[in-house]
Amino acid sequence: MKNNIKKTSLIIDIMNWLKFAQRSLLLTIIASISMMIASNALADSNLAKFITKIDASELYEGADSFGEVKTSPAYVEILKSGKKVGYAILTTDYVSSIGYSGKPIHTAVGLDDDGIITGTKLVKHSEPIVLVGIPEKRIAEFMRGYNSLSVVKYAERARDSGEVDMISGATVTIMVIEDAIFRAAIKFARQMELGGLKPIDNIQKSEIKIVDKNITGIADWQTLLGDGSIRRRLITIEEINNEYAETGNKKAIERSEKGDPNDVFIDFYIAPVSVPKIGRSLLGDAEYNHMLSKLKDGQQAVLVFAEGRYSFKGTGYVRGGVFDRIQLIQGENSTRFRDKMHKRIGDIMAEGAPKFREIALFRIPLENEFDVTEGFRIELLANRAVGAIKKIFLAFDLGYQLPDQYIKIEKVTGNAANSGQSIENNAPLKLWQRMWKLKFVDAIVLCFAIGVLTVIFFSQDILVKHPKILAWVRNSFLTFTVLWLGFYAQAQLSVVNIFTFFNSFVSGFAWDYFLMEPMIFLLWGSVAVAILFWGRGAYCGWLCPFGALQELLNKLAKLVKIPQFLVPWGLHERLWPIKYMIFLGLFGLSIYSLTEAEHWAEIEPFKTSIILKFAREWPFVLYSLTLLVAGLFVERFYCRYLCPLGAALAIPGRLRMFDWLKRYKECGSPCQRCANECMVQAIHPEGHINPNECLSCLHCQEVYCDEYSCPVVIAKRLKRERRQARAGVSQNP
Repeated sequence: MKNNIKKTSLIIDIMNWLKFAQRSLLLTIIASISMMIASNALADSNLAKFITKIDASELYEGADSFGEVKTSPAYVEILKSGKKVGYAILTTDYVSSIGYSGKPIHTAVGLDDDGIITGTKLVKHSEPIVLVGIPEKRIAEFMRGYNSLSVVKYAERARDSGEVDMISGATVTIMVIEDAIFRAAIKFARQMELGGLKPIDNIQKSEIKIVDKNITGIADWQTLLGDGSIRRRLITIEEINNEYAETGNKKAIERSEKGDPNDVFIDFYIAPVSVPKIGRSLLGDAEYNHMLSKLKDGQQAVLVFAEGRYSFKGTGYVRGGVFDRIQLIQGENSTRFRDKMHKRIGDIMAEGAPKFREIALFRIPLENEFDVTEGFRIELLANRAVGAIKKIFLAFDLGYQLPDQYIKIEKVTGNAANSGQSIENNAPLKLWQRMWKLKFVDAIVLCFAIGVLTVIFFSQDILVKHPKILAWVRNSFLTFTVLWLGFYAQAQLSVVNIFTFFNSFVSGFAWDYFLMEPMIFLLWGSVAVAILFWGRGAYCGWLCPFGALQELLNKLAKLVKIPQFLVPWGLHERLWPIKYMIFLGLFGLSIYSLTEAEHWAEIEPFKTSIILKFAREWPFVLYSLTLLVAGLFVERFYCRYLCPLGAALAIPGRLRMFDWLKRYKECGSPCQRCANECMVQAIHPEGHINPNECLSCLHCQEVYCDEYSCPVVIAKRLKRERRQARAGVSQNP
């Protein structure tokens, strides 16, 4: 009996213990899940990961700390002496900010309660060094130009469009950064209702504004200036010097503008001349009617003119077709003017108008959807040299609002009034699509060049029989490659592109990343096809800007009788593998760290010489010049022994389907003519051509067909001539 009671008691104890364990386990699971949810919520915020890398003062002047990281929406309060002065966000928490590398570009943005950007910082990126093409310090300097810009103004026209190009010759990286800053800032500002912004769902339109075409006539200068038809921004010597003094840059302060403080630095004006009365008054009937003949239906035009010592045109539009000192901004649309949009105007025709040093008429592309009835501004970028190649930049705004007298209101009826149009509803172009539109002409030129090269290779049997024509064709193509493809279009491939492509398969492949740079995409596409037909020679021998630069310089060296050094075959054969070892080392490093691989890929001189045109720190310039000097004595020295990109292309080049280069059985035994004349010594003493090293210059094929150079063909020619001579003697006894 006692045993039964003990058993029953034990069973009850066990049951109670199991219930307690069950409750404890359940509570533990619930707590763990809660912690995981909280942890994941915090982990979902990129800001939480990178907040320790950001100084509060970088995002708000004078701030000293951050508050607690919030997760919905993701932000952190910026504190100054314990008091909130603004908000900090990371662009990648709000928008896709994927660069050409396929990795996100993390940019921190500071905002105040009025929706004003108070600071920005590039926190982390994995962009290939060759594609960036701009030192990070310079990027940071330009990013300071975003400070004090109003997100509210940008949100008035929330649509991606136009040529968002903060830096002249800007790369995909810069465009992604700027695109992400404004889209993320607007999204956050709407969520927090900064500056009076409301969530996008609450935006409705019940009426639209259009230009009243019935307002015509002619007005004099003072009338146009007085009623706001023309807007002006005067910057004096004193003001520009004061602005640079506030930057705290000692060199900028030391190099202040000289002259009377009240002298004009720039007296800057804008006016929308597609508005009939303003256009006729400023341009005159003849020029106004000519402008209308060039404008498409709905297209607008603005007149920008100025007096003073500073030029708003600069020199960029001459060099590359871009006016790099001004851009038009409306809402989120930014238009960088190009020479094809520009017409120079001689004089302002309005009665009483003063003379101006520069007058430019700009047509705004229709795809930018510029609305002349809405407020817009021209941003002027002033610069001051603080070194041989370094400049400090300041941004000045000239705002414009079309006077009410030129506007009439039309009511919107039906469902259109409640459509709540937004960025999302307007189906904006993706960034890569905008890049293709921006570089459409350049892409056409490159496609044409690739087509020409294809014709050259397919018709090589004809060309090699005419050495002078082939020499002219090759020299012309190499010159095009250096000047246009390299220095202008900056389409220089790099081994970093290969690492990026491989890395994207590991981290998640998306075509959008690679489509964002049209020139690089087209080049890689052509290289992929060319490798199957001709190996590495199509790119390395014809389309590589640095390789072409080496070859052209070596040709000049030969003209001035600089001695050429023939590397002994034994040494030459042992130097070949160096570039393969460099490539494999960099490739292995890229698997561990793409950033480190990009750093060590500076063994390629492409960024210094082609992308930055030697405007870089002296060690990089000295290294690049040393390689070019070596190439004066040993033709294509870098291509032969050091180029990791050439090695990378040579490996799949072994898979080529055709062998286009013809050889005789006598080649190499005994004849060494082609081997001795090959510019990169790609022909073995035994006579066969090493496809890994051949750059497809086609010189060996010239010799192959030359009746006065190739011993085999010479013998055939002499035999033919003897036969003809005997035939002639027999016919004339």
